[in-house]
Amino acid sequence: MTGGERVPAERKRRRPTSAGVVLSADLIVDTARELIDAHGAQAFTVRKLGAALGADPSAVYRYFRNTEDLFLALADRLIGESMEGFTTSGDWAADLRELALRAYRSALRHPQVAVFSTVRVTGRPHEQRAVDTGIGLLLQAGFDAASAVRHYHALVDTALGHAALDAGVLRLAPAQRAADEYAWQAAYGGLPADAYPSLHRVRNHLPRMAGSAVEPALDLLIAALRREAAERPD
Repeated sequence: MTGGERVPAERKRRRPTSAGVVLSADLIVDTARELIDAHGAQAFTVRKLGAALGADPSAVYRYFRNTEDLFLALADRLIGESMEGFTTSGDWAADLRELALRAYRSALRHPQVAVFSTVRVTGRPHEQRAVDTGIGLLLQAGFDAASAVRHYHALVDTALGHAALDAGVLRLAPAQRAADEYAWQAAYGGLPADAYPSLHRVRNHLPRMAGSAVEPALDLLIAALRREAAERPD
C-alpha cells in the first residue's frame, strides 16, 4: 500500500461504539500510541486496540487498511509533532540543526514507537513537509539539487540513527542501563596504562560514553556543511 491510499470515507464509522465512543483516525492513532508506549510494538495487536477503544477490532479497518497503515500514520504523527512551532531564523545551518534535534527528541519521547518510526518512510503529509523544509534550507544555502538531497539524507539519518540507538537504551531495564554506565568507569576507566595507554590517558572522560552522542555528531556535520557552503563558488 502506498502512502497516498486511504480508506474510503463511506467505510468510516460515524456512530458511537457500544462504549459511547465516536471513533476517528486521530483517536485510533492516539490510543495505539498509548498501547505501544506502555507495552511495546511487539505486543501490539488490533484486538487489544479494539478493547482499549471499546469497539470491535474490525472497526479499526474502517480507518486503516491494516496494521502497517496504522503504524505509518503513527510515525507521521510524530513527525508532525516534531514540526509544531518550527520557524526559520535566517541561519540555515542553525535551522537544520534544530530540525534534526526535533526529529530526534520526538522519537525519544516515545522509545517504544521509535522501533519502527525511525526506520520507515511514511510518504505522508507531515513527513513531506519536513523533507521539503530541510531540503529547502540546503537549497537556500546555495547547494545544488543533488548536494541538497545528499546532505539532507546524511542529516536526517544521523538524527534518526541516534534516536533509534538511544531509544534502545531507554528500553533497557534500569539495572541494565546502570551497569552499562558503570562499566565505562570501572571496566574501562580502571584499565592499566601499560596495556591500554590510550584508554588510561582519557579515563576521566570515558563516562561521557554512556550519554548520547547526537549533538556532537550533528555539530560536526553542521560545521562541515557550513564550510562547504562557504567554499562554494558564487
